[in-house]
Amino acid sequence: MASMKALPRRIALLVVALTLASAPALAAAPELRPGGSGICREIVDGDTLVIEMTETAPATPPEAAAGRRIQIRLVGIQAPKLPLGRPGFAAWPLASEAKAALSGLALGKRLSLSFGGRRLDRHGRLLAQLHTPDGTWIQGEMLSRGLARVYTFSDNRMLAAEMYAKERGAREAKRGIWADPFYAVREAEPPEPLERLAGSFQLVEGRVANAAVVRGRGYLNFGADWKTDFTISIPPTALRLFRGAKIDVAAFAGKRVRVRGWMESYRGPMIEATHPEQIEVLEP
Repeated sequence: MASMKALPRRIALLVVALTLASAPALAAAPELRPGGSGICREIVDGDTLVIEMTETAPATPPEAAAGRRIQIRLVGIQAPKLPLGRPGFAAWPLASEAKAALSGLALGKRLSLSFGGRRLDRHGRLLAQLHTPDGTWIQGEMLSRGLARVYTFSDNRMLAAEMYAKERGAREAKRGIWADPFYAVREAEPPEPLERLAGSFQLVEGRVANAAVVRGRGYLNFGADWKTDFTISIPPTALRLFRGAKIDVAAFAGKRVRVRGWMESYRGPMIEATHPEQIEVLEP
């Protein structure tokens, strides 16, 4: 096999979501930790809101004590983004529609919080799954309406399989974002169009030409020339998660897969994967 491309290690800037269809079942709702409840007082955008906490639980962080208002990031999904004061940032298509949908689902309502991984992000926002008193799962509803994509993290992977099922139904029905070319699933070959998407979050499909672990890092190459093709890079810390899930990186060779994450350009377009849950195997 030809030498694999060397890749930058700016993992902090490359938060990637991967799902493997043949992986063991993901953690289910009973393993979520109850995190109290509160009233939604404000909608920031399609995946962020403000809750006034009214009840807490053992898993509730001190920052979310009863009586406080705190931002909640809907963990596991990514809605179309609004500028929110960022200079030169153009709103993504359907960003206003996503915010309006979340407002209809949550504003003024009591919401129950639960945690399946890390509880606070670097901005001090709670990372929670949300449910209404009638059992509506807010993340699942946004995905079903086609107003968000699945977006998991290595320290927040719970309910990924359930979220992917919701997303899949919306995509097949071309609801919401799935009818807009901005959110189209891209083909891995040819790689040149992907180069122009560097810095954006993308879904990419293709057949893996070769796969291997080289000097402690995994590589899935999608073309004959490793210097220019689309590549998924798996850092050493993520390889431990793959091994723990009994996933052999080399077994991806020859399979058609879909991967999602932040596109980078370094000797061809690439996505760096931080955990194994979200490489979808489309066919053997």
